[in-house]
Amino acid sequence: MPVLETILTVIAPHTCVSCGVEGSLLCGRCSVEITPVPSRCYHCRKLTESFRTCQSCRGSSKLRRVYVRAQYGDIPKELVHKLKFERARAAATTLADLMRERMVDVSADTLFVHVPTATSRRRQRGYDQAELLTKELTRLTGIKRVSALGRLGQQRQVGHSRKQRLEQLSDAFYLPNPKKVIGRDILLVDDVLTTGATLEAAAYVLRRAGARHVDAIVFAQA
Repeated sequence: MPVLETILTVIAPHTCVSCGVEGSLLCGRCSVEITPVPSRCYHCRKLTESFRTCQSCRGSSKLRRVYVRAQYGDIPKELVHKLKFERARAAATTLADLMRERMVDVSADTLFVHVPTATSRRRQRGYDQAELLTKELTRLTGIKRVSALGRLGQQRQVGHSRKQRLEQLSDAFYLPNPKKVIGRDILLVDDVLTTGATLEAAAYVLRRAGARHVDAIVFAQA
């Protein structure tokens, strides 16, 4: 945690986004209210084993599975808002701790790769929220992370349809050093899954570069 934020948490401690008790962004009592979502195909929401992409959707996606921790609403939505729009870096620790619960069958040889946000957003926030989540997941699990993906373009995805997002993201990602991912199992990390277009575009680039399998993990699905 940056020195300035550490000082601020002492002067003005975080309060629970649900009940308001002082001390953290999510207290232990309220954390149990974030019910884990069932294992589903991220695209069509059909129930599947271990969050695998279902057979029907597999042909149009390079994602083998997408782990999801929560439904995007109420407490999860407030936590993400704190992280992305109120510069509460501590939220990354809270989200990563909850996301880790989903990683029961992730191999230790897997590589974490965060999905980079647009550079304009990074400048506004002072950080990339997906990168913060990835750092926390590495700290919690010991699984190695690599900054493999670069991002081009500044278009916002909020409010756009799946088709529009796919068109905007068709050339959004690139790999400065493909050797980092050749023959490796990749676990993409992001905060929220909406249409899946961003994860799909990133997975396509990684698979094309030689990654063996590409999975993803997100905190919440809208």
